[in-house]
Amino acid sequence: MADVENSLLLGGLLTVVIVFLFLNSWRSTVITGLTLPISVISSFIVMYFLGMTLNTLTLMALSLAIGLLIDDAIVVRENIVRHLEHGQDHFTAAREGTAEIGLAVLATSMSIIAVFVPVAFMKGIIGRFFFQFGLTVAFAVLVSLFVSFTLDPMLSSRWHDPDIDRTGKRNLLNRALDVFNDWFERMADGYKGVIAWALDHRKTIALMATLAFVAGIGVFGTLQAEFQPSMDQGEFIIKFKSGPGSSMEETRGRLGEILKGLGEFKEVRYSYGSIGAGDADTVRDGMVYVKLVARKERGVNVQGVIHKIRGRLQQIPGITLSMMDNPDSFQKALVIVLQGEEITTLKKYAADLKRELYTVRGIVDIETAGELDTPEYRMTVDRARAASVGLGSGNVANLVGTLVGGRAVTTYEDDEGEAVNVRVRLPQDLRGTVAQVADLKVTAPSAMGTALVPLADLVSFTRSASPAEVSRRDLSRQVTVDTNLDGLPLGTAGTAVNAAVERIKLPQGYKAVVGGDSEIMIESFGYLAEALLMAVIFVYLILAAQFESFI
Repeated sequence: MADVENSLLLGGLLTVVIVFLFLNSWRSTVITGLTLPISVISSFIVMYFLGMTLNTLTLMALSLAIGLLIDDAIVVRENIVRHLEHGQDHFTAAREGTAEIGLAVLATSMSIIAVFVPVAFMKGIIGRFFFQFGLTVAFAVLVSLFVSFTLDPMLSSRWHDPDIDRTGKRNLLNRALDVFNDWFERMADGYKGVIAWALDHRKTIALMATLAFVAGIGVFGTLQAEFQPSMDQGEFIIKFKSGPGSSMEETRGRLGEILKGLGEFKEVRYSYGSIGAGDADTVRDGMVYVKLVARKERGVNVQGVIHKIRGRLQQIPGITLSMMDNPDSFQKALVIVLQGEEITTLKKYAADLKRELYTVRGIVDIETAGELDTPEYRMTVDRARAASVGLGSGNVANLVGTLVGGRAVTTYEDDEGEAVNVRVRLPQDLRGTVAQVADLKVTAPSAMGTALVPLADLVSFTRSASPAEVSRRDLSRQVTVDTNLDGLPLGTAGTAVNAAVERIKLPQGYKAVVGGDSEIMIESFGYLAEALLMAVIFVYLILAAQFESFI
């Protein structure tokens, strides 16, 4: 934000210097330059009443508007000076000069407003961002128009400017400005010749314009698209997941290997990792934050560093990697959602899609949700045997759940006053394997009161697997395929994904939906196209009103 503020101040100063260079008068520069602080400061009024803040977008809007704000004042002041050079007094020159150019200045400002107001009222997420941007520019331009029609003519009518006559002794600065203006006048005379040639060769000019338009359309078709340009913040994050059923110790070992691999790169300043830190994370999920050295010390951007580090970390077995250059990102750049009824069918086509995506260069870190099933042992109660000893399946399940999984029997308060559950269960060395669980004894009613019955006499154990997760969207089961991009624009990646989906030939009742940044980009580009079309229509109507002709 500080950089935007500095650019705003620098832009204002450069604008004033350029105005002085062409007007050759510090009085004319002051008269026109007053538009800048008045328009910028007045913009804070609308920002206040609309609940806006000084943020990156509003300050960027004011920085962009600096050149627009002073345009009206320059045109009005220049026309007044032209009337003064023709011998009119200051009051008459201010009145007639402003009236003469007023309609053109009004049309110019209204055209700018016609562009930015539709931008301010775009729909979607991007519209919420550009609401403050568009209204800030529009209001600042309105204020500059008001100032150029009021304050500037008033000052021009009262403030005599001897620099207009360019008489008397010329100092060094004035002589330098005279040299510049003489050169500019020669350039203007040459420009008159260009205009004369263009008017004498209308068909040639029309043909050149048509060819340029057609060539532009052709180049537009070859341009690649992305939601936003990549930024080098000098930091990135690594998310990884160890294999199904991994313990904390195993994930910690994988984390140590990742940190060791990062230590091999001189571009890394420091890093730190965590395990299971997210709200939905488990002991399988880990994250590493990486801070890089300054840009001038590493020679390559953050994407180049990520590319090198990814190649090294992919050599670590037993993990699924995901590397993102935006630490604030919650998801990968490209998300493909497969929807249907049968989870097994979805997983099959997700695997097919994953194989297809591996053939696309630039699509990396491909991960399928629930790709690896969670291994488990299933305990099946023999209802007849359990009933013969006076137990139901629920009794057996509750007993085993208490002994193996544990049960909270009471709570206590720690030193900070927090309530902590006290969970009772068997020690690890009595429940670590299936054989140990099968050797457990359960209590059953008998003629003597109670009896201990081996669990193995009542249940059977089978090894199986279950989906790691089952999610739904729009009342349908779904499996997501997440990918990152390495040097591949988002729009090109989306086209490649659509082609891959076509190749796997989804059956009836199943579909693929592209999400992530690609979904936001497509939606935003649609809204931007609507805003562009509205802006073109509004500008056309303004020009038609000015020239009183639709042609």
